Formats: sequence, C-alpha cells, structure tokens
Amino acid sequence: MEQTGQNAVESAQTYRESRDKQQETMMRGTMWFTLADILSRLLGAVYIIPWYALMGEHNNQANALFSMGYNIYALFLLISTAGIPVAIAREVAHYKALGDENLSYKLVRQMTLFMIVLGVISAGVMYFLSPTLATMSGGGTELIPVMRSLSLSILIFPAMSVIRGYFQGLNDVKPIALSQIYEQVIRVIWMLVMTYMIMKLGFLGGNWAEAVVQSTTAAFIGMLGSCLILMWYLIKNKMLGKIINPGPTKTKIRTGKLLSQTIYQAIPFIIIGSAIQIFKIIDQISFSTVMHWVTNYSNTELMVFFSYFSANTDKLTMILIGEAMTLGAVALPLITSNFVKKNYRETAHLVSYDFQLFVAFMLPAVMGMIILAKPIYTLFYTAPNGLQLSLFVFTLIQAILLALYTMIAPILQALKHSRMAMKYFISTLVIKLVLQIPMVMIFHSYGPLIATTIAFGYGTWIMIRKIHEITNFRVKGTMRGIIGIAILTIIMAVFTLLVYALLALILSPLGTSRIRAVLEVFVAGGVGFFTYLWLAVQTGLLEKLMGDRGVALAKKLRIKMI
Repeated sequence: MEQTGQNAVESAQTYRESRDKQQETMMRGTMWFTLADILSRLLGAVYIIPWYALMGEHNNQANALFSMGYNIYALFLLISTAGIPVAIAREVAHYKALGDENLSYKLVRQMTLFMIVLGVISAGVMYFLSPTLATMSGGGTELIPVMRSLSLSILIFPAMSVIRGYFQGLNDVKPIALSQIYEQVIRVIWMLVMTYMIMKLGFLGGNWAEAVVQSTTAAFIGMLGSCLILMWYLIKNKMLGKIINPGPTKTKIRTGKLLSQTIYQAIPFIIIGSAIQIFKIIDQISFSTVMHWVTNYSNTELMVFFSYFSANTDKLTMILIGEAMTLGAVALPLITSNFVKKNYRETAHLVSYDFQLFVAFMLPAVMGMIILAKPIYTLFYTAPNGLQLSLFVFTLIQAILLALYTMIAPILQALKHSRMAMKYFISTLVIKLVLQIPMVMIFHSYGPLIATTIAFGYGTWIMIRKIHEITNFRVKGTMRGIIGIAILTIIMAVFTLLVYALLALILSPLGTSRIRAVLEVFVAGGVGFFTYLWLAVQTGLLEKLMGDRGVALAKKLRIKMI
C-alpha cells in the first residue's frame, strides 16, 4: 500500500512538472509571438497616421482601395500556402515526438520545392484575374495595378511559409518573430517614403492611386527582408545543410506520399483559416451592389462607407485578432504532441490554459479600446462622426468573437477533427451568405457586421462544444479563471473611465485635435494597463498564466505583492 501511495505521489509530481514545463514552453512561445505580432501589427497600424494624412482629400478612397486589394491578396496568400505553415508545424511536432527528425528535414525540402511552383502559379492567376476581381469588388480600373503589385509577394511567400512552419513545429519561434518584425519595418519604410515622394514631391505625377500601388508593392520588399532573416537562422543553427541533404529516416514513406499527406492535412487549415478573409471578400463584393439596389449613393460615397466599416476599422481590430492567431499557433504543436502521445490530461489542461490566456489578453484590450474609441480613431484618422464611431465600437466587440474563432479552429483540427471543423465552417459560411443581402438592405453599413457576428457566433459555439466533448477540459475551472479576469477588467475599466473623464475636462480647450487624442490614449490607456497589471500581480493571475516570467515582469516593473 505504501509503495502504491508513493507511486501515486511520484506520478502526480511528474504530471505537474510535465504540465508546468509545457506551460512554460507555451508561454515562452506566446511571448515571442506576441511581441512580434504586437510590434509588426502596431507598425502596420501606426503607419496609417502619416500615410492617411499624406493622401489628403483622397484619404478614405485611398484606404478603401488599399484594403480592397489586400483583402483579395490575403485570400490568395492563404490559398497559395494551402495552410502549409500550420500543417508543417503539426507534422514536424508529430515526427519529433516519434524521434524521426530526418523525416522533418525531408518534408521541409520537398514542401519548399513544391511551394515555389505553387507560388508562381498563384501569382500568375492573381495577376491575370486582377481586372475581373477589380470589377467584382467595385474598385474600378484603379484597383487593377494595386492587385498586380501585390501578386509579386505571392511568388516568394509560400516557400517562406514552409520555413516558418518548420520553426513553429520545433517551438523555436524567435526566428519567426524577428522575420515578421523586419518584414513590417521594411514594408512601412518603403510605403511612407514612396507615398511622400509621390504626394509631396510630385513623383509619378503626384497621382494618389500610384501612391497606393507603391504602398502595396512594399509588401514584396518587406518579404525579401523577412526571407533573409529566416535563411540566416537556418545557417546559424546548421539546419540548412540537413534540409538540403537529409539523412536516413526511421519511417519509410515515399516522397509523393509525404507531399500528398501533408497537403491533405493542410487543405482544411486553409479553408477554415481563411474564414475571416472570405467573409471580408463577401462584404467587399456584395456591399456596393446591394446598396445600389436600395440607395442612390455614388460609387465614391460607397467606397467611403466601405472604409468606415471595413478598411479603417480593420487596421485596428486585426491587431487584436492577430493575437488570437498567435495563441492558437503557439498552442498547436504542444496540443498535437500530447494528443499523439495520448496524454489526454495534459491536452485538456493546455486547452483550458489557452482559453484563459486568450481572455486575459483580449478582454482588457477590447474593453480599453472601446472606452477610448473616439481618441483612438482620431489619432489614426480624423475625429469620427457618429456613424464612424459606432461602427468602430461594433467591430471592436465583434473582434472578440472573430479572434476566438481564429484561435479554436486550429485546436479542433489539431485534435484530429479536421472534417468536423470543415463541416462547422460550411455551416458558418451558409449563415453568412443567407443573412448578408437582407442585413445590408435593412441596416446598410451595419449589415455586413451583423451578418458576420451572427454567423461566427454560431460557429464558435459549436466548435467549443466539440472541443469539450473531445478533451473534457474542466469547464468550471476554466470559467472560474475567466470570471476572475472579467472582474479585474471591470475594475480596470472604472479607473480608465475616471481618468479619461478627467482628461476630457482638462483638455477640452484642445477640441478634437490629435494632440488631445494622443494624451487621452496614452495617459488613460496607460493607467488602465498598469491597473490591470497591478491587479493581476496581487491576485496571482500573472504568475498563474506566465509562471516565473510573470514574477520577473512584476519585479522589473517594481510591482510588489501587498
């Protein structure tokens, strides 16, 4: 009996050590990914301040044109990569768990060659279909060169995505993070310099549409920089030679079968991973057409309305949604590895932990942005009118739902239920298609947002229910953690509101200027952030979610337990 009891204690201790180690690995990956995502997405959002101002009276049209091109481009990126980064990460983690790393090298080599060919084909298709896609989108002939400039990026991105997926599968996310940061830095520098030269110095005739084309060409320039970073890390870690010439594999599998198996695994990832982008394209194609049926607005006016509910808001809400993608991507290899090894207890814990980590990041961020919606919009664009502000708040609330869907869909696929995930996505898409036209006809600019919210609400609910059915993660424990986070968020919101109200009184002589917006965002937002962080330290939430890193962060910020 004593021996049995001792074994039970040792087993429980081993489980806790394994759980804490995996949680630490996931947190380390999350921090790198989060840092990269925040910096790259902030750069991708902050650039809009000078860029929007440089466009002058054409700012909303230019932003709408830019967004229309990027919506199509983003879908082509997803198609051209065929979900490969996530699928490669999953397969690399799988083979690593089986102790067959040479098969991973072989997979990366073969997939890189295949993706080079796929990139050339996809880029060609987008280039030649640009006139048709521009007409369908309502962007006119000005959208054609924008799309064609973006097709350049598709030449190299698919192959680059294989390398990113490889590092992700190894849980070595630093190279991915740095490549993302360098990509954005180079991209933003190119687009701002070229826009300034065109709009202020008269380069290329001072044509605002040409400035948009150069701004989208910047994506290709940025990717070249990103590729160099990834190649440097492969050489530094002595992986490039092994990928070019992998050794013998333990598992005997033909190259063709290896490719087809990985692509088969990837297809659901691309379809489900492109859900948000598909919905945006539905909005882009249908909005102008339906609005012409029920209103007398001109094409220019409808482009402006499109910028209100999509182009302008996307720049900010995608920062939040990007964090969900990060959380899902970091968790995926660990969940896959544990599920393959039949460590179901650890799998359930990681799923519960991922949900709580998601809420801990998303809820306070969304709440703070809702409170400061007016100065944030003013900071990035101009002082919003009633329609702009209400649409922005709507999209911020919706972002929680979209981000949650983005995080949980890959988890369901990692649990070997890709077909079920596909079925749920199709149901979500059907709801969107059925509701889209009547919602736009009734609610105009709000219509696309309402249709998307209802559709994703249903899709998210059925996916969470299925994940619980598979893993049996602790609902009560998860909800207890989420409720605790919600309480801290409410307290944070109260302090943020009080400071914001006080600043509004003090800064009222400044009107709706950008200087006032900067002060309100950084002072009130800063108070909210540190309030939430202080509360997280006092309640033990920071240590629970971030472990020793949370303790170290608190010490660096000189936050002590009371």
